[in-house]
Amino acid sequence: MIYTGYQAQSDLMEPWRSFSEQAMANVRGIVTGLNGYAGQTPFGAIAAGFEMISRAKLTHTRPSFDIPSVMVGNREVAVVEQPAMQTPFGTLLHFKKDVETAQPRVMVVAPLSGHFATLLRETVKTLLTDHDVYITDWHNARDVPVSAGRFGFDEYVDHMIKFLEALGPGAHVVAVCQPCVAALVAASVMAKNGMKAQPKSLTLMAGPIDCRINPTKVNELASGKPIEWFEKNLISVVPPQHKGAGRHVYPGFVQLSAFMSMNMDRHVKAHMDLYQNLARGEFEKAQATKDFYDEYFAVLDLTAEFYLETVQWVFQEYLLPKGELKFQGELVEPKAIRKTSLLTVEGERDDICALGQTLAAQDLCTGIRPHRKRHHMQAGVGHYGVFSGKRWTGQIYPIVRNTILAAE
Repeated sequence: MIYTGYQAQSDLMEPWRSFSEQAMANVRGIVTGLNGYAGQTPFGAIAAGFEMISRAKLTHTRPSFDIPSVMVGNREVAVVEQPAMQTPFGTLLHFKKDVETAQPRVMVVAPLSGHFATLLRETVKTLLTDHDVYITDWHNARDVPVSAGRFGFDEYVDHMIKFLEALGPGAHVVAVCQPCVAALVAASVMAKNGMKAQPKSLTLMAGPIDCRINPTKVNELASGKPIEWFEKNLISVVPPQHKGAGRHVYPGFVQLSAFMSMNMDRHVKAHMDLYQNLARGEFEKAQATKDFYDEYFAVLDLTAEFYLETVQWVFQEYLLPKGELKFQGELVEPKAIRKTSLLTVEGERDDICALGQTLAAQDLCTGIRPHRKRHHMQAGVGHYGVFSGKRWTGQIYPIVRNTILAAE
């Protein structure tokens, strides 16, 4: 019923959004004809109001990575996106560059938590200067037919293993946020089974390895109710008009609502400021806010089984740090990792994955020699600052790069 109600509301509002978008264009056209600057007339406020209405929507398709080129050394190099491997649930996407010298291959593991992999656009763009970059481009579950089967935690880990096998021996892994647990599981399984494609280095950034440490509001919400409550109240069925009709999912719009409720005052203020910027004709200021929310409001549905298993095993039962997590019936043993270097990164002000939760991986990986293990706590950043922004580019990335180079 949740999804049906959301879809009905979205469909009902679409004509109003289309009307507002056209009206905004018409008003701005009139204003431009008058004096060329929307902020100099009362019409600017009217156009701004129409634009705010036209933007009152969520999107359900992946935005573009929009990385046409990067600087490699002292020259600009074109970047072309190519699928290296594809399944119904995800694509291993390659950002191919035409460079003479081979660069370390890096698989970036993107979160599967309600947003698309493009949330890591800046992470990828920074890594591309020195590395041959791939990313796990997860598909929207509402677009995956029921006939494709289930996609739970084991299938998620299995995708990482198969993606690494497709890359071949010698690749590196950089996991950001929620997939840090699965990335550590994949590395453990590959090491235990002696697989040739086990990663040379594993970088875990702001991930919930052990949520018992310094619980955040997110952790408290996840552990505050039994798993049956989550299944009854948050799981819905994809409506008939989508390719995944009939699939049980945790809708991305529900996850977005939960995220926004944590900082609602900030989001309300951001939109009030956006209206004022548009009304005054301060379009450059407005564009930065629009770019952020275009990405933030692009939502992705998770399969019900993946969401429920993640909540229960990672956030409620803490199976990995307790040494009780199993993959395809076999116990997961991080101590089996010996050939992979480990870097863990945390943000001082992270209110999603608090200090100590990612660091816990260091204690689990007892088989890695001390000189191949490193932890970095970045002062002055919250969750998103770990993988985007000036401190990511200037202070965190050099450590990630050096870890990869040392493992080469």
